[in-house]
Formats: sequence, C-alpha cells, structure tokens
Amino acid sequence: MSRYDHIKEAAYEANIQLPKLGLVLFTFGNVSAADRAEGVFAIKPSGLPYEDLSPEKMVIVDFDGYAVEGSLRPSSDTKTHAVLYKHWEDIGGIAHTHSTYATAWAQSQRDIPIFGTTHADHNTVDIPCAPPMDDKMIEGDYEYETGFQIMNCFKEKGLDYREVEMILVGNHAPFTWGKSAEKAVYNSAVLETVAQMALLTEKVNPSAPRLKDALIKKHFERKHGPNSYYGQ
Repeated sequence: MSRYDHIKEAAYEANIQLPKLGLVLFTFGNVSAADRAEGVFAIKPSGLPYEDLSPEKMVIVDFDGYAVEGSLRPSSDTKTHAVLYKHWEDIGGIAHTHSTYATAWAQSQRDIPIFGTTHADHNTVDIPCAPPMDDKMIEGDYEYETGFQIMNCFKEKGLDYREVEMILVGNHAPFTWGKSAEKAVYNSAVLETVAQMALLTEKVNPSAPRLKDALIKKHFERKHGPNSYYGQ
C-alpha cells in the first residue's frame, strides 16, 4: 500500500480513457491527478503503451517536477504539469493529447472561434491558442517553459484558468485541466469535438459568423452558475 494509491488509481483510470475516446494514438498523450494536501501528482510513465498501464506503474512527482515514488521514468511532459499545478492552485487534474482536430488548430496557430452552442455550453470565449514558443525558451528547459507558455497566453488574453479549462499550444497540441483527472479528460474530449465542428463549419461556410452574445450567455449559464438548470 502507498499513501498515494488514490491518485495513482485516478491517474490510471483517466489515462486509459484516452484511447477509448479516440484522443491518442500509440503512446501519445498523458493525464495526471494531483493531491494538493501532499503537494504531489501521479502521472503516466513515459512511452508506456496504454494497454500495459496499471495503477502501480503511475509515477508520483512533486510540484517542482521531481519524482517522489515509482521505478519508471515519468512522462516527458511532467515539468509542464508541475508548473501548472504549482501556479494554478485550483487544478486537480491535467490532460495532454495530440487529438487530430484540436492539434490541427494548434498547428494552424489559430484560436477556435465560438461558432455554436456546443462550444458555448463549455466556454464563453474562443478556445485560445498560445503563440509558438520563442527560440530561447525552446533551447532552455523546453517542457518547463511550456507551462509558462500556457500561463503567459492566459495572462495576455485576460483569461481565468478556472473558467477556461483548455488551450492549444501553437505548433504543438492541446492541454486541458479541471478539478479532477476525470474532468480534464472530459474537457479533452469536448475540445476535440468542438475543434472538429469548427473546422467543418468553416468548410461549409467560410464566412460563418461568431455565435451571438445572447446565445453564448444562455447556453453557458444554463449549465453553470447559480441559476443553472441543466441536468439532475
């Protein structure tokens, strides 16, 4: 038994959802689950096929990116997760994929416009795309700097990570987060669907207008906030 069994289990369950939801290919992607009281998170081992995962193989890492428990090397994206956990205190889970449609928007260096109510059910703004990393950051501690690339984008756009739980990293791929690893994966699936819908919308009508503000407000607020009425 380990004192971290609960987050190992949460990280394992979240990671095995990625291939089931069609969000990863081969060993692409990773999910982590944090324990804020302990100051650590559990994350997928680097390069391990999803079918070979188990809770016991999850690696425990602190918020400075140092391995605390586990015999395997943690994901190559571990330092990005660590930076976000350390600076964004309300996050309990992070997911990173290279899902096809979201990654296509990231490679295009474009925000995903808010075209429809599916998007508005989850966000009131365009899904942001962080500018490509500059050469100095790339030549430094790349994965560590990716965390700051994400946070800098939110700062520059005036966004709150507690309200917008997803981002595209320019020329790279999406990251999502939430109160739990399960919610982070949910957000990854939502992002992929919205990215696909937006691409098809622009193909059908290259001049498609942004969703009107009244509909954005209605659809977001019926699912979120004190007056929400969606669900049981």
